[in-house]
Amino acid sequence: MKSKKVVAIIQARMGSKRLPGKSMADLAGRPLIWQVLERVKPCRQIDEIVLATTTTQEDDILIGVAEECGVRTFRGSENDLVDRYYQAAKKFEADIVVRIGADNPMLEHEEIDRIIEYHKTGNSDFSYNAMEIQGSGYPDGLGAEVFDFEKLEELWKITSDPRNREHPHTYFFEHPEKYRIGTVSCPQEFRRPELKLDVNTPEELKFLRAIYEYWYPKKKNFHITDVIWWFDNIYSSAKIAQG
Repeated sequence: MKSKKVVAIIQARMGSKRLPGKSMADLAGRPLIWQVLERVKPCRQIDEIVLATTTTQEDDILIGVAEECGVRTFRGSENDLVDRYYQAAKKFEADIVVRIGADNPMLEHEEIDRIIEYHKTGNSDFSYNAMEIQGSGYPDGLGAEVFDFEKLEELWKITSDPRNREHPHTYFFEHPEKYRIGTVSCPQEFRRPELKLDVNTPEELKFLRAIYEYWYPKKKNFHITDVIWWFDNIYSSAKIAQG
């Protein structure tokens, strides 16, 4: 029996509404999107990684970064994320789609692998460990969303709400009568759901830069447990000292 092809699709564009140009923001001497791609590449459960961006000229620079990282690319709709994901998944013949945001530079490949393995058990239609859900305990920004291509195609056909088209995961959460939503439990050593490790604002970018500036020169593949140590012993102490 042929194994299912798992394709990770990472959405990115320069025209972010909340923080324009964040994909190319500097993180320890590399663009944020470069750091995201490099943290996904060690995943063992993923067969192919695709950077899905738009057809606008300003996103040409993202294609260049993906090519530098050895990652395949796709260009599609700017605001209709469901269509962009569907067309990318179709082009790369995905059986299982792993949705990853390009604003999560603290992704943990082992946790992405864990949610893919869980999804393969067939216990859920939409598997999720990108942040806290159902008491999972995950920090925001470590994991991913996983769903079968058939569910993505179904979503592509039936939803017309612009909000659902821009944020594909919302439809699954809004229809628990149709879709089984599942997760895995976060390991106890980094069970910190209060931590937010994605980048949507200048303040969040400053926070992630501080993490990278501390750890990246010492340990390029630093782990979430390193981040928690830094947060508890360096960052929190500095905040207290500042009053």
